[in-house]
This record gives sequence, structure tokens and C-alpha cells, in this order.
Amino acid sequence: MVVRIDQEDAELRALRVLSASVGADPLLVQGAGGNTSLKQAGLLWIKASGTWLMNAATSDIMVPVELAPLLEAVAHRSLAAEKADQFTPADLNPHRLRPSIETTVHALLPQRIVVHVHCVETIAIAVQANAEALLAERLRGLDWVFVPYRRPGLPLAQGIAERLKPRTDVLVLGNHGLVVAADTVAEANLLLKRVSGLLSRPPRVAPAADIDALIRLGMGSDYRLPVAIEAHAAATDLASCRIAASGSLYPDHVIFLGVGSVIAGPNENAAAVVARTRETGQPSPASILFPGKGILMRRDANAGAEAMARCLADVASRIDPGARVNYLSPQENAELLNWDAEKYRQELNRRSGTLQ
Repeated sequence: MVVRIDQEDAELRALRVLSASVGADPLLVQGAGGNTSLKQAGLLWIKASGTWLMNAATSDIMVPVELAPLLEAVAHRSLAAEKADQFTPADLNPHRLRPSIETTVHALLPQRIVVHVHCVETIAIAVQANAEALLAERLRGLDWVFVPYRRPGLPLAQGIAERLKPRTDVLVLGNHGLVVAADTVAEANLLLKRVSGLLSRPPRVAPAADIDALIRLGMGSDYRLPVAIEAHAAATDLASCRIAASGSLYPDHVIFLGVGSVIAGPNENAAAVVARTRETGQPSPASILFPGKGILMRRDANAGAEAMARCLADVASRIDPGARVNYLSPQENAELLNWDAEKYRQELNRRSGTLQ
């Protein structure tokens, strides 16, 4: 019989606290990204899709999923595994929240606690063509595996299943992020800190944004300055700008900012960039990078887009200018934009922006 976890369960409380702490760190989680889970009494309790980990300590964002039928669906490569809400007991999910799109990943790992983050230190390595060799240098002695990029959901779960070993407790996901697993929240926290520390490197120091120039470039348009001043580094650091100009580095960029990055030409203001993109049948970009000056955000850009604008700067500044980078292909971009689970997250993001 399925038993609901007591709201005062110590391990669940500890997971909520850790989740909120992780979710409040933009170098680990951006916006509605990342997820955590706890396995107990036949259930997998996991963060709901589209919710923000930073709210885990104060809001009821954990959703129960019956573990056995979900694992059976994954084993049979059933599309039912893509809609884990089919395995959510209705009486234990009064808010009718959807489980995270990464539920299958959490289910595959045998450890009780799983923490998945979009750690910028990890992503900066995981997007590189020689990522596995770079990881081997830094993660020596740990039980880790590298999983080349696959679309989140069932394809990623299948990719993990192909490489998972009995003792694996660290997954580095190509063009995606980091997963750590342990039997207690305390152990998962320590492992997360250890791995992210081993993968860390100082970002390039970027020139300051030219705010006056940006204000002039945005005049008469629907564009404004970003909330996070750190986001400007994606454009003021020309090496980062070149990296951003070449394509999409990871899924959440595509979901919340669109495919790739739009770079302004030498004599273009925001209005001119919009006119150029519309001529090609594209919508007004969520953000525009002005090389050497900084970035402007579309006036209606919400908290998810803002978080990803900063993430781009944080990731790109940790990639060597001469590195060979793997970008998401046109097909992989299209898979994300046309996937029902991601459309659901986009809709939640549009409705509330921060989901506070």
C-alpha cells in the first residue's frame, strides 16, 4: 500500500532545506531548472515540473510518483514514462502538479536521495568535445560516468541506463548538468559540494557593461537592461560572445531564451535587430547581445529568461576561447521546442514568471 510521507519526516524536511539552498545559488540552479528527489515507501517524491527549487522549504512542490510502475515503463521504453503523472496517486497530489521532466532519471538511480543541478562549472566542461577526458583528470577516485547529450526525459534515462554501474553516484550529463546520488541528504550535499568544487575554475574577468550606450541602443524599442548585471559578461567579454554566437549550449537556454543567441551588428540598435530577425520570420529575440557593450532583454522577459541570460554569461566565461564546443543540433533544438513536457514548462513560466 502506498503511504504518504509525513510532513514532519526528518529526511524529507532536510531535502526541502537542501533544495531551497541549492535553488537559491545561480551557479547551481537557474530559474525552474534542477530537481531533487527522495525514495520512500514505494514512492519517489520529486520536485514538480516548472516549480523553483528555491521555494522548496516554504511551498509544497514535491510530487509523489509510484516507483515500480514507472521503472517498468522505463524498462519497456514505454512513452508512459514520459508522462510520469500517470503514476502519481491523485489523493496524494491535491494541487495536480506534474512531476519533473527528469523523473525517469531519478527513478533509475538506486540511492534514496538524488540531486540534479545545472551547475555552471559542470556545464562549462560538459559542452566541450573532450569533456570525458577533462572530467577524468578532475574526478579521479569517484564513481562517476559521463552521459553524452540526449533529450531530457526517456531518451536521457535510456542513455544513463546504458552507462550506469552498480556503484555510480555521480553523473555528468553532456550539454546539460550534474547528478549526484546518496542514501542520505547530508551525504548528497557533501558529494555535490565535492564534485562542483573539483570541477570549478575561475571565470574570465569581463569588462564592465556600457550602460549609457545600452540605454541609447534600446531607445524606442521594447528592450531594457537585464536584472542581473552579471548577464552583461556574455557580450562584454568577446570570447564569451563568440561562444554564445555559435549556437545553443544546453536545453534550458532553448526553452527560456530561444535557439542560440542574437548578436547585434556594429551599427545596429535594438529596433534594427528586431527588424532584421522579423525579416527572416523569427520572433523578437528574448535577449540581444551587443559585443563589447552588454545585453538588452525584451521588456516582457520574465524571471526564467532573466535567469538563463545570466547563466549564459556564467557558463561561457568558464570555457577556454580555443575549446572545441559541442552545440545542440537543429534537430535537438526542435525536439525541445516541440516536446509537450517543455511546452508545459514554458506555459508555467509565461503565466507566473517566478512561481513564487
